[in-house]
Amino acid sequence: MATKAKILKDAENRHLIAVVADEDTVTGYLLTGIGERNHKGETNFIIVDDSTPSKAVEEAFEKLINRQDIALILVAQKIADSMVRHLISGHTKMLPVILEIPSKDKQYLPQNDPELIKAAKQLYGADRAIPMLSKEFVEGEELDR
Repeated sequence: MATKAKILKDAENRHLIAVVADEDTVTGYLLTGIGERNHKGETNFIIVDDSTPSKAVEEAFEKLINRQDIALILVAQKIADSMVRHLISGHTKMLPVILEIPSKDKQYLPQNDPELIKAAKQLYGADRAIPMLSKEFVEGEELDR
């Protein structure tokens, strides 16, 4: 396990947010000013559409995970589910943080997000985590438990 000093030292140089999503979502984030192309020509975003091969997305995603200047990777849940779920599940380092976001054409489902489920289990306990993330609870309806 990494010491607090080592984690802080690692976080010191990580200042970028990366985005892996459809063209409209990536464009929106780029308009907010997060886009960057470094001296090697590497960008901190990946535009994925239906014709993008999953192998290309996996390779680009691995590069983002291994870059030392990225602190947060935002990945559309649709892409996470269909292309890089195994890479997200295998990521055990503290940084970069990987956060799933909604896609423009598919509703975000919190019960499909393994990191959110892990956090819910720690907050609510293993037996209540999934019900707490269910659609009924998110919409404010009471659960019969």
